[in-house]
Amino acid sequence: MSNAIVPSSGVLVGRATVPGHAYPRIVTVRDGALFDITSKAAPTVRDIAELDNPAAYVTGATGTRLGDIDAIITNSWADKFDPSIPALLSPIDLQAVKASGVTFVASLLERVIEEQAKGDKAKADSLREDVLKLIGADLSQIVPGSPAAMQVKEALIARGVWSQYLEVGIGPDAEIFTKGQPMSTVGFGADVGLHPISSWNNPEPEIVLVVSSAGRIVGATLGNDVNLRDVEGRSALLLGKAKDNNASGSVGPFIRLFDGDFTIEMVKVAELSMRVEGQDGFVLDGHSNMAKISRTPESLVEATIGRHHQYPDGLVLYLGTMFAPVKDRDGPGKGFTHKLGDIVSISTPSLGTLSNRVKLSTECAPWTYGASHLLRDLAQAELL
Repeated sequence: MSNAIVPSSGVLVGRATVPGHAYPRIVTVRDGALFDITSKAAPTVRDIAELDNPAAYVTGATGTRLGDIDAIITNSWADKFDPSIPALLSPIDLQAVKASGVTFVASLLERVIEEQAKGDKAKADSLREDVLKLIGADLSQIVPGSPAAMQVKEALIARGVWSQYLEVGIGPDAEIFTKGQPMSTVGFGADVGLHPISSWNNPEPEIVLVVSSAGRIVGATLGNDVNLRDVEGRSALLLGKAKDNNASGSVGPFIRLFDGDFTIEMVKVAELSMRVEGQDGFVLDGHSNMAKISRTPESLVEATIGRHHQYPDGLVLYLGTMFAPVKDRDGPGKGFTHKLGDIVSISTPSLGTLSNRVKLSTECAPWTYGASHLLRDLAQAELL
């Protein structure tokens, strides 16, 4: 996989801690350096996303040089952080954090297996073969909600293998859920959290769209939609517990804004690489090809925001993943699950690399700085 943290081109915007400022600063990358472009015209990333031309604004914004980007990236790791120099944060702020699930056939089948195993990873291998035999049809060729999909649904119901995950995978309605609250995501180098009750879990490498309050897609970034397979497998009603925990969602390193050189069409063909490196010497590599998504990114945005649901501060939307790791880690038939200290890196050339270390959510830095704190600090700095 590519080791480039920052893409070699493009209009990038993000957030950083900067010495001398109590609140996050808005930053961009120019000629290998990080620049502070915070201004009263757009004091938050949400405000930039609401502009008619966010990329043109960031390109033309007056900035203060903060230092070489490589040094700031190094300082962004939680265990290397020096408060005397800047460090990257999640590049989003006031936006709602939404996610779409079961948008790739590979992960759809794994969700069905989780459900059949009732969260018991020891049963997954034997069930995988049985489920594949029962389903039979090549679901990747089926358009969700189409007459052909409904015929497959009826056939599977008759065979007794219908699942709530198949419903959102090939049915007319996409799964859209709240991943976390505004200001709750972590950025490059931060620790990501697993709830202590989980013993079967995995990373989910995804592209994350940045959407304005008008429903316009203005850019994209990378995300890790950390997942607790055992918790969700016990019951889909535990989705909130499986998905929304302290530091359970990472985003970054920067938002790449759409311009003449980077468009939604490039997102649709992006290939994501992911590597998990454990302190035990275990290495897991995986890939996710956006061209294999079963619903278009635009249709997922339309299912999230519109006349049926408004988001005055805009939103970000995780697009889902086809990556569901099954490589044995601790012995034959034991499958994959995280170990504390794992380093997860998600990469694609157009968006760079997002890396995080895995810890328990109870051991990650607590989330203490919310929207109210940001607004008070911006008001005190006379930026509102």
